[in-house]
Amino acid sequence: MPSFDIVSKIDGQTLDNAINNAKKEILNRYDFQTSKSTIDLDKKSNVITIVTEDDMRLKAITDSIISRMLKQKLDPASLDFGKESIASGNMLRKEVKIQEGIDKETAKKIVSKIKESKIKVQASIMDDQVRVQSKNIDDLQKVIALCKGEDFGQPLQYINMRN
Repeated sequence: MPSFDIVSKIDGQTLDNAINNAKKEILNRYDFQTSKSTIDLDKKSNVITIVTEDDMRLKAITDSIISRMLKQKLDPASLDFGKESIASGNMLRKEVKIQEGIDKETAKKIVSKIKESKIKVQASIMDDQVRVQSKNIDDLQKVIALCKGEDFGQPLQYINMRN
């Protein structure tokens, strides 16, 4: 029975490259010459930590990260920008969480949207992904087109197409 999976993942190496390029860009900018700004990526907890002096530099760093992600063909919608907090001294700290996996609410929205479309497929939630099965591969392609046309609040990828 043909099937495919709907997932929300980010390639760790590509993200690491984007963050490293953003670091290089920030180090070479003239307005950051005397800055003590840092950008750190924790690969285990999927958190980017930004520490800098003021709001202007914080915005410049986040813009740089987003532009580098776009150049690496990563979707910045997977970044969850939290509130900034005050670090030691006069520094600001911002932790940006990287969303991976489809949460239960989004998975339910995806499954209900597929069922509303009346396409003859079976959609089921499996951990942090949605599996779609059908007897006809054309119906699976219709589901992919349907999901690409909708905005579920996070980037989706369609993998493991099997016959």
